[in-house]
Amino acid sequence: MRTSVHAKRKMLVYLILFLALCIFSLIADSLAPHDAELVNLLEAKKAPGGEYLMGTDWLGRCIWSRILSGASSSIFASLVIVTLSMLVGCTIGLISGYMGGIADEIMMRIVDVFLAFPGIVLSIAVAGMLGPGIRNGVLALAATGWTQYARLIRSYVLSLREENYVKAARLNGQSEWSILLHHIFPNAIRPVVVTGTLHLSGAMLSISGLSFLGLGSSSAEWGSMLSEGRSLMQQCPWVVLYPALAIFMVTILFNLFGDSVRDALDPKETMKL
Repeated sequence: MRTSVHAKRKMLVYLILFLALCIFSLIADSLAPHDAELVNLLEAKKAPGGEYLMGTDWLGRCIWSRILSGASSSIFASLVIVTLSMLVGCTIGLISGYMGGIADEIMMRIVDVFLAFPGIVLSIAVAGMLGPGIRNGVLALAATGWTQYARLIRSYVLSLREENYVKAARLNGQSEWSILLHHIFPNAIRPVVVTGTLHLSGAMLSISGLSFLGLGSSSAEWGSMLSEGRSLMQQCPWVVLYPALAIFMVTILFNLFGDSVRDALDPKETMKL
């Protein structure tokens, strides 16, 4: 019981930090001391300190302002990727697992086709076809990330549909859609939520990777900042250091949040109560 209570308290702490990060990213752009896209060659390549807390890049743009400006796109892009992947994957997995038969076979073969390719390679191909941009990058990653959620929730649906309470609901005259939404889905969603929180950090790294390759956002997105500054690492390393540090810190927080959710929602921990 102590372990379970401790896990839930830890989850609450990281949930507060996670929500605080999301709220901060929404207002971060307004907190920027300078225009993130303002070019001032007279201030180019200034070292951190004074007016420019994290220095400036080769165009004289304030690194700190650009990190604040890109916070919302970098953080919320990862949230949207996971959310879209979960929605698509859960819908397909629920229908596939509950209907069974030919429908299940067809849907799972489609999943197998997607899984036959490395995820990031397929994402790069999709993003390349759609064109550069944060929206297309998100769609590309969501289009290749839904398969793991589909297979996960399908495995739970296959076992839950044979439970006695599901059979009782059928005998009471409930429709199949009602049983699926009110009895099976609520009991199968827990592992999907845990998996989604654990994949937030991966989504952050993936969208940053696409931006680094020029397939994501062209604005002050953290991956784009790394790509633009990589040729200046020896002359002014702060151009790369601070965006990389921002990605690192947010990724660590996402990982800690995901781990705390997993520990708190672990069935083994629940049984101890």
